[in-house]
Amino acid sequence: MSGFRVKARPTGAEAQLGRHGGPTVVSATGGSFELVAAGSQPGFNPVDLLYASLSACMVLSARIAASQLGVLDSFTGAVARVSGEKAGEPSRVASMSVVLEISGDFDADTRQAIGRMAEEICTISNTLHTSPDIRVDIR
Repeated sequence: MSGFRVKARPTGAEAQLGRHGGPTVVSATGGSFELVAAGSQPGFNPVDLLYASLSACMVLSARIAASQLGVLDSFTGAVARVSGEKAGEPSRVASMSVVLEISGDFDADTRQAIGRMAEEICTISNTLHTSPDIRVDIR
């Protein structure tokens, strides 16, 4: 997977929650948004963000893959639809499904190559395929 450079970027997020309402999340780069507190509210909850992260990473990675394969001029777009199944105890996502649609003037083999390479490039899919260490410091 050589050929693309990763630019240094501040990473991380902070979520704040008051007595009422949903959390506000602020990224290390200053972006912010509010999450919903109730399942019936429109908007993103934490599980939606997991799915959103994977879907966004896959479409961005598909474009990178098309570029690396030298077919970016034929690439017109990508759509990734991510869904999942929750498990019982402990509360977690047991399985996830990604449907990646790649648009452009490609034959089936090139479309498959873009999709396979996109999954290899995507930081989120690579992370989800492993069990990252999570350390929690309670203060």
